[in-house]
Amino acid sequence: MAETTETAKFAIQSVCVYCGSRTGNKPYFAEMATELGHLIAENRMNLVYGAGSVGLMGITARAAIEKGGRVVGIIPEHLDSIEITQEGLSELHITRNMHDRKKMMFDRSDAFIVLPGGLGTLDETLEVMTWAQLSLHRKPIILLNQNNYWSPLLELINHVVDDGFASEANRALLHVVETAEDALAYLRAFNRTDTENNSNLF
Repeated sequence: MAETTETAKFAIQSVCVYCGSRTGNKPYFAEMATELGHLIAENRMNLVYGAGSVGLMGITARAAIEKGGRVVGIIPEHLDSIEITQEGLSELHITRNMHDRKKMMFDRSDAFIVLPGGLGTLDETLEVMTWAQLSLHRKPIILLNQNNYWSPLLELINHVVDDGFASEANRALLHVVETAEDALAYLRAFNRTDTENNSNLF
């Protein structure tokens, strides 16, 4: 990894993680979140997430903090008390509503990684996919599909394309990986491209 003084030229400096505010009922969900948080920090990337201390959200954030990473939390007023905002964040932003939260998370991020989650995670993922479909951004969207958690979503996207409601290009909006290391390897590849190519990513 390049020295900190060189990071200004990198395409990927801040990574938004979408994931559940619950831990799920399988132990490997938490293990996955912990590994991802560690790797984001170890690769000197900032973590942007929904600011909660509960579920996979909190696990990912605490793992990044544990490794000395910079963690930016963004949460709307009405969830601040419900999700119990994580302590020790590098930055905390409390927005007026969910729309402002999602917009700020998007603006503060250069890429997105999707861990297991529920309806909120689905909403966030499909939204940034839709914005990419409309050519509003070209930021990488990485789906961490360990143990096939997201395979039903991939089947649905294929069904939508196959039945003519989306173009073939929509299949490529998600970069699917199986492990957290695979996700970070993909982002490191972006950061090995030259400055001219990086400037055309977004």
